[in-house]
Amino acid sequence: MTTQQLTEQILKKKSFLCIGLDVDLHKIPQHLLEEEDPIFAFNKAIIDATHQLCVAYKPNTAFYEAYGLKGWKSLEKTIQYLNQNYPEIFTIADAKRGDIGNTSSMYAKAFFEDLGFDSVTVAPYMGKDSVEPFLAFKNKHTIMLALTSNEGAFDFQTKMMDGKELYKQVLETSKAWRNSENLMYVVGATKAEYFADIRNIVPNSFLLVPGVGAQGGNLQDVCKYGLSTNVGLLINSSRGIIYASKQEDFAQAAAGKAKELQQEMEVILRAKL
Repeated sequence: MTTQQLTEQILKKKSFLCIGLDVDLHKIPQHLLEEEDPIFAFNKAIIDATHQLCVAYKPNTAFYEAYGLKGWKSLEKTIQYLNQNYPEIFTIADAKRGDIGNTSSMYAKAFFEDLGFDSVTVAPYMGKDSVEPFLAFKNKHTIMLALTSNEGAFDFQTKMMDGKELYKQVLETSKAWRNSENLMYVVGATKAEYFADIRNIVPNSFLLVPGVGAQGGNLQDVCKYGLSTNVGLLINSSRGIIYASKQEDFAQAAAGKAKELQQEMEVILRAKL
């Protein structure tokens, strides 16, 4: 999927919502545990109920890898279901990979070719030769960690180096990498005050923004400084949507929470664009 196609979907649906499919078997409705594949059954119901309200889904691979081969199979079935039934949806493998070049190439093949994701999250710490193998895939996107929403982000990401915060150096350096037009960046919603500076460095890049909802990020603050001319934002909400109910109405409850965010986004888009 190209960024233009993604933007078209955002404008069509009046939404830049990404729903995180982080499935914990201890949190899903108990009646689903009777299914042959509870994780996929949960995901399928959530997707069918919310696909008109969002433009992206983001499974965090740790929540699948934790269940071994069965979990990985559930992930495979989920992405296949999305690609076959809702091909207009942008898919994100939240895997946070990144290693020496030949290893990154294998990670990229796993997520882009074998599983068929549109994008994958990566860590930039090992530099360009750990990221460029992901960037080599046409119409695939690499979403690089820039400024995350967790407490430990302040351990390194905002430290000054040669008069500039590390996350700014990461952003500026990455723009010179081969096929950098395929880069997107992770910027946490709990760091809303940093968005103006980030947009000065990457004015048109898409930003994946976790932290709205359960982590306390504010959508209005993020959009005030983060919206670009092509919208340029994917706002992720996971727990706040998918665990809205533990009863048999869980999918409808999730759709209700997604609708609330979508309607807020629609108002923002009408005012800004």
